Amino acid sequence: MTVNVPNMPTVRKYRRESTEVSGCLKYMIFGFNVLFWLLGLGILTVGVWAWSEKDIFNNLGKVANVALDPAFVLICIGTVTFVIGFTGCVGALRENTCLLAAYALFLSVLLLFEMTAGILGFIFKDWIKSQATIGFQTFIIHYREDPDQQNLIDWIQEDWLQCCGIESPKDWDKNNYFNCSSRAVGSREACGVPFSCCKRKPNEIIKNKQCGYDVRKPGFNFDVSKIINEQGCLEAIEDWTEKNMISIASCIFVVLFCHDVPKWIRVRRIHRPVRSKLSIFWDALYNLVIETLVFDIKVTLFVHFNM
Repeated sequence: MTVNVPNMPTVRKYRRESTEVSGCLKYMIFGFNVLFWLLGLGILTVGVWAWSEKDIFNNLGKVANVALDPAFVLICIGTVTFVIGFTGCVGALRENTCLLAAYALFLSVLLLFEMTAGILGFIFKDWIKSQATIGFQTFIIHYREDPDQQNLIDWIQEDWLQCCGIESPKDWDKNNYFNCSSRAVGSREACGVPFSCCKRKPNEIIKNKQCGYDVRKPGFNFDVSKIINEQGCLEAIEDWTEKNMISIASCIFVVLFCHDVPKWIRVRRIHRPVRSKLSIFWDALYNLVIETLVFDIKVTLFVHFNM
């Protein structure tokens, strides 16, 4: 007797993907990089807008020193931030290993650059100081020629450090408008300093733009120390750095913490016991970064306690 057995439905087995990205970390890094991407785009836009307002694109010769031009610095920072944010955002959203690798590589290179710059800054402190002096001299010389540099130096002297000049108010003699010899051509600012050198008065609503007139003129009838800041900006920034060392160290720690995010979001091999070449590469790169960071901390502590 023949028994008819009903055909059993065929069960299809789907192979699970051998790689996956943590969903929580995926959307966390996506959201973080969306903000990072928009921030870079905003900075880039401001830099391009500043250059267009000064008509730099049609006449690049207007820029006396492009490396010290605030708009150019904003363009560079905005471009780097935009590219890093793009690779991190799209790479996390699409789970694209190539873009995530590029994102982690960019941050690793940036981290190594920051730590190298920090080490060289401590080792070649005198050279850094001399370069800062040259840059500040350039700002003083072109104070009336570039509105961006003028606003920057006014912010440094008035709002940030409350200082005047590089080493003293006499440094403003390098500017043609504030040079004492400019009295012969009728400059009202001769033997004076910018208003940003003046000390703030309590409850002052309207800033006196002429408060620095004639303060360096021989035979000035008032006490100069009560009108303007006599401390140079180089000395002021050294004092500021010493007073805010803890805050600076905290910011550096946060930056280093953010740079380690690519290590956490690295693509995980959960079904393959053999590690991929990409995984081995990122572990080696991560160990290199950590070793460099430890070396940087040792050098910083050594220099700090032996100064």
